[in-house]
Amino acid sequence: MIVSTLRALCLTVLLMLTACGEPSQQKAPSTPMPAASTLKPADAALASLYEQSCKACHANPASGAPQAGDRAAWQPRVAQGMGTLIDHTVNGYKGMPPLGSCMDCGEDEFAALIAFMSGEPGT
Repeated sequence: MIVSTLRALCLTVLLMLTACGEPSQQKAPSTPMPAASTLKPADAALASLYEQSCKACHANPASGAPQAGDRAAWQPRVAQGMGTLIDHTVNGYKGMPPLGSCMDCGEDEFAALIAFMSGEPGT
């Protein structure tokens, strides 16, 4: 009985020691993407339009809209060209309401808002 208990104890210690080792070296993301809910345009007038018309969807992942600052989500849209993006904004597209709920916005404001949200200034 003592021998079997001693063997079980040795086996337990051996198993515990084999589990020991160097912790894995995981890389932290080089630059974490800021949360869409914290982003806003530097221009005060544009920031106001964004807060009133865009942020409800483009800073809410549950909406299905591409999130502000998420370049990967915006890349295929940006590839369609600004004309298509403006058309989708003005006429509505999928779940996006016509004019993006910004009845006072013109094409220049829409272009600036899209550039801000996509992270592509020259969009």
